[in-house]
Amino acid sequence: MKTYSAKPAEVTAKWHLIDADGVVLGRLAGVVAKMLRGKHKPTFTPHIDTGDNVIIINAEKVKITGNKKDQSVFYWHTGYVGGIKGRTQGQILDGKHPERVLEKAIERMMPKDSRLADKQMGKLHVYAGTSHPHEAQKPEVLDVASMNAKNKRG
Repeated sequence: MKTYSAKPAEVTAKWHLIDADGVVLGRLAGVVAKMLRGKHKPTFTPHIDTGDNVIIINAEKVKITGNKKDQSVFYWHTGYVGGIKGRTQGQILDGKHPERVLEKAIERMMPKDSRLADKQMGKLHVYAGTSHPHEAQKPEVLDVASMNAKNKRG
C-alpha cells in the first residue's frame, strides 16, 4: 500500500458560509480551523493547502462562556518604555472591529510560523454583520450550532 499525497492541481476548494450568531467562540474556531487546513477531507496532506474557503457572518454575536468576556485580555506592546496595553474580549466585541476576536481565536489554532498557515488564513473571511460580498461563489451553508448541543448558547 502507498500513502496518498495530494497534488496542488488536484485540490478543489469549496466555499462554506457559517452564521456565528449564538455559537460558542472556541467551538466555532476549532471547526473553522479544521476546515481551513483541510483536515475534514480524506485527501488531507499536511504540506499542501487542501482547505476550503470559509465565510463567517454575525461575528459580533458570537458567545463567550464563563467570565472570559471580562477576564481574557489581549496584550500588545507599543514599542515605547512602559507601553504595554491590553483590551478584554468584551471590549473588542463592543468596539469598532468585533470580528478580530474570532480571527485571533482561529489564528491561534493554526500551525505557528508557517507560510502555509498564512496562506490558509487568507481563505478566511469574517464579517461583523449579516451581509458579505461573496454571493457569486455560491457558498454552502454550514450549521455549526446543530453539530453539537454544546455549540450553541443563549
